[in-house]
Amino acid sequence: MFCYFTDTKAEWIKGLLAVPFVLHSQPTGVFEKNAHSVEQMAEVAHQRYAEIMQDVENIVDDHIAHQKVGLQGQSKLKLLVPTIGSFFTRLHLADAFRYQDRKRFISSRRFVPPSFNDIRLILNTAQLMGVLEAGPLDLATFDGDVTLYDDGESLEPSNPVTQKIIHLMSHDTKIGIVTAAGYTEAEKYYNRLHGLLDAIKASTILTEAQKHNIMVMGGESNFLFTYDPTSPFLLAHLSRRNWILPSMSTWTQPTITALLDAAESSLRECVTNLSLPATILRKERAVGIIPSVPGYKFARESLEETVLVIQKKLEMSEVGKAIPFCAFNGGNDVFVDIGDKSWGVLVCQNYFGGKGMGPQGGSIKGERTLHVGDQFLSAGSNDFKARNVGTTAWIANPAETVELLSELAELMALKEKRA
Repeated sequence: MFCYFTDTKAEWIKGLLAVPFVLHSQPTGVFEKNAHSVEQMAEVAHQRYAEIMQDVENIVDDHIAHQKVGLQGQSKLKLLVPTIGSFFTRLHLADAFRYQDRKRFISSRRFVPPSFNDIRLILNTAQLMGVLEAGPLDLATFDGDVTLYDDGESLEPSNPVTQKIIHLMSHDTKIGIVTAAGYTEAEKYYNRLHGLLDAIKASTILTEAQKHNIMVMGGESNFLFTYDPTSPFLLAHLSRRNWILPSMSTWTQPTITALLDAAESSLRECVTNLSLPATILRKERAVGIIPSVPGYKFARESLEETVLVIQKKLEMSEVGKAIPFCAFNGGNDVFVDIGDKSWGVLVCQNYFGGKGMGPQGGSIKGERTLHVGDQFLSAGSNDFKARNVGTTAWIANPAETVELLSELAELMALKEKRA
């Protein structure tokens, strides 16, 4: 099930808002004495934008109604946007637009129409509103690089996201860090996340039970670490037999080796064809390329070409049909992992739910889950598949994650006040 608009659907909404911008913006007001004031223009534009967002919200509601009876293929939204999937929650698009318009002054712009980023942030807000309407947020999962901290960096004590996450944990929200980093040692994850882990241990607002409501899922869905205050690195590695899902039991070692061999062969072919100064890096459950020259930056087009070549070759292979995988552009590398983030989030849902922490003591549901990440484009982006198992928020950098969690805390406080 998909709970979020992809880049294509965001562009569709952007196109709808372009019409009132053309009709009601007043760029000539810069030099015409009798032109409408910015305030008058903004008032009219705000009304028109809000009406369109309400119309889209109604279309989504219609799609959800069809979805509930198994007829989503016959909804108006499906006819307008054939690639649309299903939704975990309603999207409060009109209210979300009003919220973001107060922050971004979208209606006051005379030369710059509503942008893709405007739509992306409106959709994020709408999704937060939808999750909180469905019930408490039981699980929040986060990507690592570019989501919690800058690419290749670590989560330092000064990072403001730390206190935002602890605030969520104090409201009994469970936390999963679902990262592509495929380490098998707790020390390496601690080095990346020490600011958060140390703050959790030292926190005076979290109970001991709440402090254990965090896990790290590495290699997309391959290595699970849980909070352990007795460990020097505050994390304990759990063997797969303690958390593996029944549907993952078919991921046998011979099949894994065969898929990684096929991926490595495709990587070598791309390195040769594109003349990439790259080194092949083979791990236990992943294989990829990194620059062989210190400081070298691959061209974005080369990275995307490599991802698409590997993805297509593996999808057409027998081994690629037998086991899930994720091929993605990491910014300055390309990796193929066994499994993907949808499986990583599923493990978090099942693990916390299986410990009696879910809403009914079972696996945490998708409508009570929020995954935050930076890679949601439809190709070569490893957060993309997380949309299959929970609601999502698409951010562009760590500062946006902080802003998103501030917004979430504000909406949670408002909900508590109304209760």
